[in-house]
Amino acid sequence: QVQVAESGGGLVQAGGSLRLSCILSAGSYLDDYSMAWFRQAPGKEREAVACLSWSGNPDRTSYRNSVKGRFTISRDNAKNTLYREMTNLKPEDTAMYYCAAVHRARVGYDACSIGSQTWYSYWGQGTQVTVSS
Repeated sequence: QVQVAESGGGLVQAGGSLRLSCILSAGSYLDDYSMAWFRQAPGKEREAVACLSWSGNPDRTSYRNSVKGRFTISRDNAKNTLYREMTNLKPEDTAMYYCAAVHRARVGYDACSIGSQTWYSYWGQGTQVTVSS
C-alpha cells in the first residue's frame, strides 16, 4: 500500500512564502506516479491547485488559475519528495493541503489532472496552512 505524507504547513502572514513537502513511502518512486496538491478550506469542497505528471516533464504540469504565478510544483527524485512552493500568500489560501498520487499504469499516458479527486488513488492526511491578513 502506497503511503503519502505531507509536511511544511504553518502560519504565515499575507504576502509571505511557504514550501510544502510530500514524500512517498519506501518502495514507491515519484517517477511512477502522477502527483497533485489539493486544498480544502472550511465549509468548501476540496479543490486541486497543481499537478505534475509521472514523467516530471515541466510541460506536463497544471495549475489552478487562482494560483498561477504564485505556486510552483516540483520534485526531487533522489529524495522521493514532491514540493510546492507558495509565494505571495493570501488569506484565501488558508486551507488544509493534501498531496495525492496515482500510478502511471492507471493513468496510461503522460499526464496529470487538476480535475476530479477520483483521478487519484492515494492521499495523505493533510497539512494546515493558515495565512493571516
